[in-house]
Amino acid sequence: MSLNLDKSRWTRVKFGEVVFNVNSTVKDAEAAGIDRVIAMEHLDPGELRVQRWGNVADGTTFTRRVKPGQTLFGKRRAYQRKVAYAEFDAICSGDILTFQANEAQILPEFLPFLVQSDGFFAHALGTSAGSLSPRTNWTDLSDFEFELPPLAEQKRLAELLWTMEVHQETVVEENRALTILRSKQLNQVLSAKTIEISPLETLVKPDTSITYGIVQAGPEIEDGVPYIRVSDMTDGDLSIKGMKKTAPEIAARFKRSRVDSGDLVVALRGRTGLTLKVPEELDGANLTQGTARVAIDNNKIDPDFVIEVMNSAWMASEVSRNAKGSTFTELTLVALRNLPVPRLGNDKEHELLQVLKAVSRAQEATSNSIEKLRVKKSAILKNIFEGFQ
Repeated sequence: MSLNLDKSRWTRVKFGEVVFNVNSTVKDAEAAGIDRVIAMEHLDPGELRVQRWGNVADGTTFTRRVKPGQTLFGKRRAYQRKVAYAEFDAICSGDILTFQANEAQILPEFLPFLVQSDGFFAHALGTSAGSLSPRTNWTDLSDFEFELPPLAEQKRLAELLWTMEVHQETVVEENRALTILRSKQLNQVLSAKTIEISPLETLVKPDTSITYGIVQAGPEIEDGVPYIRVSDMTDGDLSIKGMKKTAPEIAARFKRSRVDSGDLVVALRGRTGLTLKVPEELDGANLTQGTARVAIDNNKIDPDFVIEVMNSAWMASEVSRNAKGSTFTELTLVALRNLPVPRLGNDKEHELLQVLKAVSRAQEATSNSIEKLRVKKSAILKNIFEGFQ
């Protein structure tokens, strides 16, 4: 996308010369007619709109005032890139700076994109201090230098960027709605009172049992046997990329922890209950402690349906009831073997899987659109602010 930028009339300024750090406070927010509270957790990285907040009525120790048109910047752990554009009155955490544009020099609607730029964040990170929870401060941020476009150019660029922002928000909301729809469709079926239930251990292949990973890794071997850890398990599929490998002779000592392609791997710790299918590229891999192997009998139930059940909110409550521990939960092998699996019959299971897969494809399409929009926005910001030092 060509922006036709003529930077010959842009002026080099310091951030503190065109932006005010407003540090006004409110002791009694309710008396001032303010009912919303913005904490750091309410700011979503990469999203300029504040869509979540707390309530003053629930109690708060925050006193910093937020006014519409201000740009909010999370000064703690700046690498999280938390920036927002205020659209309502609120009070916020002391870890959030409230920037007010000097409108004679910079437009309020242009300011948040400046604060989102790589150059500004590089400066914020470079001036942060502290080990566990590094923070930057206004004094250092005010020294940040950049090239400022004339107001007319700012208006043109802000209109373009906000159009992209609104479109991205729409696609993000579509993705969220699809996620909710998918979960509701699955949980509605699984929660039916008349549904048949079978313990997980009754659905495995003949002459097999649900076993846990026991391989002791030993030294890293480049061409060795991959072994699957809980840390290798995410919401996506298992991938051999980045997976550690052990010597074949070590893996051979732990045959019970071997998995074949098509087997299911269940996390017994961490993301307790998370279940993924072993891809062909990991055929013959081993499992470490904290994971378990479940070889589903295709003649009894579709393994893909079992995966959906195991990763559902319905099953999450079952796992929570059966897991041990409070801070760090763990699912024992006995508890895993006895987890209840709803049975619909082959036809209904297949029908539900087709519906869920259709929704998943729509989710993937919106996710791809979101990523493309973010990449395009990043490129535009770089084009505008690439002269920053």
